[in-house]
Amino acid sequence: MTERLKLGDFGHAGDDVIVPFQVEALDVRGRAVQVGPMLDTMLARHDYPEPVARLLAECVVLTALLGSSLKFDGKLILQTQSDGPVDMLVADFAARGAMRAYARFDEARLARAQEEGHTAPEQLLGTGVLAMTIDQGAHMQRYQGVVQLDGASLEEVARNYFRQSEQIPTDVRLSVARQVLPEAGGKASWRAGGMLAQFLPDAPDRMRLPDLPGGDGESDAAEPVRLDDAWAELLALFATIEADELLDPTIGAERLLYRLFHEHGVVVFPGQTVADDCSCSREKISAILDGFSDDEIAESVENGEIRVNCEFCSKEYRFDPAEFTRSDSE
Repeated sequence: MTERLKLGDFGHAGDDVIVPFQVEALDVRGRAVQVGPMLDTMLARHDYPEPVARLLAECVVLTALLGSSLKFDGKLILQTQSDGPVDMLVADFAARGAMRAYARFDEARLARAQEEGHTAPEQLLGTGVLAMTIDQGAHMQRYQGVVQLDGASLEEVARNYFRQSEQIPTDVRLSVARQVLPEAGGKASWRAGGMLAQFLPDAPDRMRLPDLPGGDGESDAAEPVRLDDAWAELLALFATIEADELLDPTIGAERLLYRLFHEHGVVVFPGQTVADDCSCSREKISAILDGFSDDEIAESVENGEIRVNCEFCSKEYRFDPAEFTRSDSE
């Protein structure tokens, strides 16, 4: 007699693991993730104000969902540059699952925005761009796509990016919260979760979406392009996802996927672990300093040494200026 397994009878991926999935009946592929300890470590290292921490957490989750699609040993970098109180967010994902992230903000402007209650994502980021860069390694050309920060959230910006740049129907859901979990002994910890789905049918013409307003493509307002039924159903299902479902460790990625797609059948593939792992090193920084002129080296010296702090992991490196000073004969 064949034993039937229930959903809870097998191990779940848990925190800090990206779970790829496929819903063949809807021609949909995607990835889901819940990040906990990794994210909390990243944010606690810099002690970011809560509004900044929330934005950077969303950036981390979005980068994990996008970066895990890389099929080569490279890196995906997601970065915003804008004129708001939080003028830069940056996160990168290396093919082996190493992640790092950093936010830059103006303390005075942020405090003023908080006092005035202007803490929505578009208010904190302001006007600017989001750039997605794929670095394929040495001797390979970088690919970069850029989209305006014209959405109310990074979710909306990501959707617009894929609509404009990739032309692949894509939907994204992101959620961030600071939670108190029993196993954490009453300590509040940052958690975030996200899910990304893409419509990838065998017939490319089924992927057609209406052009965005103001585009170069011809459009007829009287005859809007009809969404494919399968993609329309995916959007309807995604709209039912509650923010806490993306975060709750007792639900997990697999249970949420089952809730969404059990009527269609969903295949879950082995997950990929992500880790807080900065790529900085003494050797890399030394190579940069080695390219400085003597005057630049002299300007970098403080109390007889050169100190360099990594903005991502806050690690400090110290160097003897003599290592980089050229002799007159050189």
